[in-house]
Order: sequence, then structure tokens, then C-alpha cells
Amino acid sequence: MPQSVLPPTSAPLKRSRLRHPLLLVTGIMLVAANLRAALTSVGPLLEQIQQQLLLSATSAGLLNSLPLILFAVLSPATPGLAKRQGIERTLGMALLLLVIGITLRSLPQPGMLWLGTILIGAAIAFANVVLPTLVKRDFPGRAAAMIAGYAAVMSLVAATASGLAVPLAALNGLGWRFSLLCWSLPALLALIVWLPQMRRPAASVPTDAPEVQAAPPRSPWGSALGWQVALFMGLQSITFYTIIGWFSAFAASHGTSPQQAGFELFIYQVVAIAANFVMVFILPRARDQRAIALCSSLLIFIGVAGLLLLPTYSLIWLIFAGLGAGSSLVLALSFFGLRSSHHHQATQLSGMAQSVGYLLAALGPTLFGLLHDLTQGWQLPLTILLGLTLLQMLFGILAGRNRVIR
Repeated sequence: MPQSVLPPTSAPLKRSRLRHPLLLVTGIMLVAANLRAALTSVGPLLEQIQQQLLLSATSAGLLNSLPLILFAVLSPATPGLAKRQGIERTLGMALLLLVIGITLRSLPQPGMLWLGTILIGAAIAFANVVLPTLVKRDFPGRAAAMIAGYAAVMSLVAATASGLAVPLAALNGLGWRFSLLCWSLPALLALIVWLPQMRRPAASVPTDAPEVQAAPPRSPWGSALGWQVALFMGLQSITFYTIIGWFSAFAASHGTSPQQAGFELFIYQVVAIAANFVMVFILPRARDQRAIALCSSLLIFIGVAGLLLLPTYSLIWLIFAGLGAGSSLVLALSFFGLRSSHHHQATQLSGMAQSVGYLLAALGPTLFGLLHDLTQGWQLPLTILLGLTLLQMLFGILAGRNRVIR
């Protein structure tokens, strides 16, 4: 995540914030549940949206990429907002913005689809940054378990949103607009549950938080290792978001129904969630992460190659790709701490990797759609995606060596 957003405060304030820990944990999990659902619900409906609004494949790709662009642009600015408003209020404002964005995106008026998408991207960008900081501040001894828990909730709800997108669109005459609008309800629920947190004072830090070092750490922006970590994260993000955004259209061109394509995307994400949990046990046992980076990238390579060569067996290839995507994501997030000499540098590396990673992820679906427009086929875009998985493998092996930025 970007730079720290925690202003100093007193121990009594820290204790007062946890008088109702169950309510706080519930709020955190509900916030996490809304961090991806508004995005993953679009992919299975993309063909319907294209046909009704007469969008080109490039414009449809931009619809998937726009939130990721906002993630890359707004993430570095979020700490300043959180310092002024406090973490709780920043999260509350993000949830309100998310409800408004999802609602506007579903309206038939011209431009509302794009305006709503922009608001959704901004809302999730803010929440992405401050939610891990809140967990580390209020649950310092259980931060890893909490982050793993909310990451699983986030991924599970995202997969559910993808799987339910087409069935919800078939419920009434509003079609895809109704399906997308449904995800304003969990966002509204999260906002209501979060309201008590917004009345609390500004953010605090654990009393045992280490002091800031006098000498600033080396910036990862000037480090080859920092760029290896950032590019590994960005390249694995490209594959994940391209598959999420374009698999339904790809599958339809090979005779797969929208319902079946949505189900296969659901399986892809469920398998990725399972890989998340497996990595929790594998990572601590590894002396370095080169073999893990190789295997996770190889799984994605097999999945993309299978879609290119034998598309009728797409479910099998999505299982391979999902295993690789889930393990690659956990590895990329783990690199922030593993390749940093101390926690201040880890924060800088996280901010750099998220900015670079989301920027690359934003380019992926758009360029994939552009190549499809130019060639009227899937061979060239999938071949290039296959090449990117080899680059991911290379940067993963380089970043996986047991060393830190100095």
C-alpha cells in the first residue's frame, strides 16, 4: 500500500477503539466484500453491454480498465486524505462513493455508465489503501490472520458476483443494468454497519509501534529489485484482469453459453482463493521464492496456452490459470515485506508495486480488446498474453532471490 497514513496518538485512544471489536471486525469484512464485486460482475455481462450500447471491443476493454487506472493514480494520494479525515471517515466516504457509483452506472442516461465506473474506481482505490492500515493499527498481533480473512472474503464475494451476473440479468427486463445495480445493496449494508466507526476520533497507532528511523530507507524506485517486484505484480495482474474481463466474450465465440462462461469464471476465482490459502503454508517453509515464482507462473502459462490451442476445454485451463493467479497474488503481496529491510521501506515498496501493477493491469484488457478489434480473432492477443506470462516468470525468479533492497 502507499505511504503510512497513521498519525500518532495515545494508548487510551487505542484501547477505546476496540470496545466493540465484533462490530469493527464485521465492518472490516463487509468493506472487504465490496472491494471487487462491482468490478468482477461486469465481465460476464460485457457482451450484453457491448450489443446494447454499440461499444467497440476497445471501449469495452476500457470499461474494465478504467477502475484500474484510477487505482494506479489515486493510491499515492490516499494517505494524505486519510491523514486529514481519519481512516474511518475515509472508508465511510469510500463506501458512500461506491453506492453512488454503482447506482449511477446502472442508469440509462448517456454517460452514466462511465461516470459511475469512475466513481467506483475512486471509491475502491481509497478503500484498498486504508483498509490494510486499519487492520495493522487495531489488530497488530493478528494482522496476518485478519488480512488473510478479509482477502478471502473479498475474493469469494468477487467470484460470487461473477457467477451471479448473468442469472441476475435474466430476472427482469432491465437486464444487465439490474444485475450491476444489485451490488449497491451490499455496499449500502457495509456503509450502514460502518457508520458507528465514523463517529470515532482520528486514527491511532499501536503503542508498541516502532519509531521512525532518522535515516530514510533507500527508495525502491531506484532499485533493480524494487522494479522486479513491481513488474512481477503488474504482469500477474494483467493476466488476471484480462481473463476476468474477456473470457466471456472469448468463450461465446467458441459456442459457450453466457451462463456456462459465468460459471467457469466463478470456478477460476474459487480455485484462486484455494491457492491463496495453500500459499499461507508454503511460503514460510521456503528458503527463497524462486521455485514458487516459477511454478505459479508456469500454471498461468499452461492455462493461457490451453485457451489458445484447445479452447473447448476452457474449464480445465481456467483451473490451471486460477491456481497460478491465486499463488502469484499472494507471492506478490509477500514480496513487499520479504524484499524490504524494514517496515518503512516495505510501505514504500508496496506503494510503488501497487501503482506500477495497477497501471499495467489497466493496460492489459484495453490492449487485449484493441488487438481483438484489429485482427477479429483471439490468436494474437492470447499469444502476446502467453509471452507476458514468460516475462512474469523471469521477474518472479529474479525477485524470488533471498535478498533485500539496500
